[in-house]
Amino acid sequence: MLYADGALGLVLLCVWVYALLDVLTSDETRIRNLPKWGWFVIVLILGEVAIGPLLWFIAGRPQGSATRPGGLPYKGNTGRFPEYERPGRAVAQNPDDDEAFLRGLRDRADEQRRRAAENAKREDDPTP
Repeated sequence: MLYADGALGLVLLCVWVYALLDVLTSDETRIRNLPKWGWFVIVLILGEVAIGPLLWFIAGRPQGSATRPGGLPYKGNTGRFPEYERPGRAVAQNPDDDEAFLRGLRDRADEQRRRAAENAKREDDPTP
């Protein structure tokens, strides 16, 4: 009987430590129902009676799918700048090598110069 209690205690300790490490290493954006710190506190406090780790595994642990309920198609996409977070997007290492970027800068600078010249011309024109 004593050995069974010790083995059960060892199993519960291992489950508790695994759940704590799982909470700490999980991606905060994929954790369900509570914030990461809330799950950590629940698993830490209720770990002695194995309720905390069970709650984590049932209700908080991220599910296996990479698609989130918000419709964001892959992990890491926050939805704010989808054009920059596309998987497989070719990114120039040096801005001088990106012709489209440089062309956009030149076009924007030309437009700003044209507007400045028009504003200066209007200010110099004495006719009301």
